[in-house]
Amino acid sequence: MTKPASAALAPVPDDLARRYIRLAHALDAHSPGFIDGYGGPDDLADRTLRPTTDLASEAGALHHDVQAEPDPSRRAFLVAQTRAMHTLARMLAGERLPYADEVRGLYDIDPVRADLSELDTALKELDAALPGKGSLEEREEAVRSRVTVSPGELLRVAEPILSELRRRTAQQFGLPDGENFSIGLVKNQPWSGYNWPLGNLQSRIDINTDLPVTLTGLPDLLAHEGYPGHHTEHAAKEARLVREKGWFEHGIQLINAPECVVSEGIAVNALDAVMTPDEVAAWLTGDLASVAGIDPDAVREALRLAQLKEKFKGVSGHAAMLLHADGAPEKEVLDLFRHYNAATPQRAQKSLEFIAQPTFRAYIFTYSVGGTLVREAVKRGTVTFGQLLTEPLTPGALRS
Repeated sequence: MTKPASAALAPVPDDLARRYIRLAHALDAHSPGFIDGYGGPDDLADRTLRPTTDLASEAGALHHDVQAEPDPSRRAFLVAQTRAMHTLARMLAGERLPYADEVRGLYDIDPVRADLSELDTALKELDAALPGKGSLEEREEAVRSRVTVSPGELLRVAEPILSELRRRTAQQFGLPDGENFSIGLVKNQPWSGYNWPLGNLQSRIDINTDLPVTLTGLPDLLAHEGYPGHHTEHAAKEARLVREKGWFEHGIQLINAPECVVSEGIAVNALDAVMTPDEVAAWLTGDLASVAGIDPDAVREALRLAQLKEKFKGVSGHAAMLLHADGAPEKEVLDLFRHYNAATPQRAQKSLEFIAQPTFRAYIFTYSVGGTLVREAVKRGTVTFGQLLTEPLTPGALRS
């Protein structure tokens, strides 16, 4: 890891960026967590409570004014972001939106329900493939338990993974001088991992140990949060867009905005951007199994399980629609997680906590929809993964 660099000199924020950053802080005062990270001037970080009706008017005016920005890429980004800010301000002012409109207004994507008949077929395949006796839940947990890394060993096992991911990321995409992050373990969170942008090319990555962490999931988790995922994207955009171009709006990250669709799309595809599935499998059953002291055969079995579970990625979004659009009781949503995810009560409860949390209730679709948008855009040649890390792209641009 490199040492942190001192903040580079950058131009003073222009009027649009100043208004954008001030409005973001004003919204965060009413909706804590709206700002995911900020590394800009302190004088713009004013969280004084102001009437939400005033914020809605201010957001509407800013959304109008950014459309006069001459640079097309900056304009497209600011138009999408300020539309989301206006949506949030209206909701804070008391406007009730149907859940699907909330997702569209905040993220510029459509929520997607799962095809339950396809999930039923996948469930039968999973049942036939899993070894042993007992319920699906019990057999899945048995497979996971053989590749679980204890909290006391997690950071030691993570070190060589991060080192290799960083090497590949630097080689394929480049990294700004001075980027770095710290990593630690936490509990009592609704997510499995989180990257906190700190500004000055720095991040903090937290790994949640409420549920067991498996060796087979670690490369994807660390690529998602670190290299070439969230940390890489935030550092690269700060270096290029803030320091070089003076676009200070990229020195603040907003959680309920279209940028998260692109960011999660990058992170969901991060491991595939630097390693093939065969390389990951060979790494896990070879060097990493040795480092973690885990039987390679157990790793192979867990990898087969992970491959089968890919077909269930849409369950969380379907559960969110059930909870927020249909008004289903929490027990029905928990039953959905227990059935289709073959989840233990603890895992089902953790999944419910995430989609029920106000900040994340609509966020859940950024993973599935964002992942698909990024994967298909790269496959079509609309954009390269390197461009995703350094350019202010929007969901609309990826759909084009």
